[in-house]
Amino acid sequence: MRSLSVGLLGFGLAGSVFHAPLILSEPRLQLKAVASSRVDDIRRSAPGAEATTVEAVIADPSIDLVVIATPNTSHAPLAREALLAGKHVVIDKPMATTAAEADELIALSERQGRLLTVFQNRRWDNDFLTLRACLEKGEVGRPYHYEAHFDRFRPQIKQGWREQTLAGSGVLFDLGAHLIDQALTLFGMPDRILADVGVQRPDAQVDDWFHIVLGYGPMRAILHCGTVVCRPGPRFQLHGDRGSFLKHGMDGQEAALRAGRMPTEADWGLDDPENHALLIQADGIECRVETLRGDYPAFYRGVAAAILDGAPLPVTAEQARDVLTVLEAVRKAAGLPA
Repeated sequence: MRSLSVGLLGFGLAGSVFHAPLILSEPRLQLKAVASSRVDDIRRSAPGAEATTVEAVIADPSIDLVVIATPNTSHAPLAREALLAGKHVVIDKPMATTAAEADELIALSERQGRLLTVFQNRRWDNDFLTLRACLEKGEVGRPYHYEAHFDRFRPQIKQGWREQTLAGSGVLFDLGAHLIDQALTLFGMPDRILADVGVQRPDAQVDDWFHIVLGYGPMRAILHCGTVVCRPGPRFQLHGDRGSFLKHGMDGQEAALRAGRMPTEADWGLDDPENHALLIQADGIECRVETLRGDYPAFYRGVAAAILDGAPLPVTAEQARDVLTVLEAVRKAAGLPA
């Protein structure tokens, strides 16, 4: 079986919790090297991979695919270096800190004849997959109101670049990139945007709350994030002229990865039956909708198929660029500097 040699840049939260386990779970990918000083962690979590430097990974002629899981400000520069070195590239979301940077990377990948994609893993959350299937089957009829929340209870400021005043920091670029990508996947680009982005926690340096309204003709898509929410409400709501879809609870794949579990386990991606969605039809009949299995491994399975078999990419660079275009429009609508 043909396989690809992979070099991973960064072994913080994104690299160690998300990318490394998913790469290791894909039979057609071989994690050869990790650029990080966390040598002991790499030996423990990815014993077949060499701990090395960014420069060594990018210069290694045997590496086919470079995965960038570093702070947001470094995404575009590192992707540029990897593409110029003739590598296929995966970038952790967001693709860059501006849509202009994303366009430059897209043009460069085309000139180099290399594939460029972005890790938008929450397209494969079990709740989002279930909602998307219900929408496509017409369970709620014509949709008029979509609402997606990413609420958490984190009143204390955590250390790290995500809480510092850097380009691409704050929850808008972190969690907003997920919610926007999901909305664009379902409905495409909006025709108008309203937004409020705020800082609520004492001593917070960057945004920790947002409320976005995307307009699609008569339909509205509401995307919301709060950081001081002790008991979140529905994760998803979808209301249409035939009924409503309500879903509580968070997909458990991130928690499983943080706990050291692997996607090869038999119960991977399953939901607690207590969190199965409620479908309310216009005639008042209610029923539970069994949650589809979450499938984060689908991303790297798709990357391998795209490079080795010529299959479509699981996430196109243009789609990731559109997320940045909306993020910039949200900041403008909220009165924030460009």
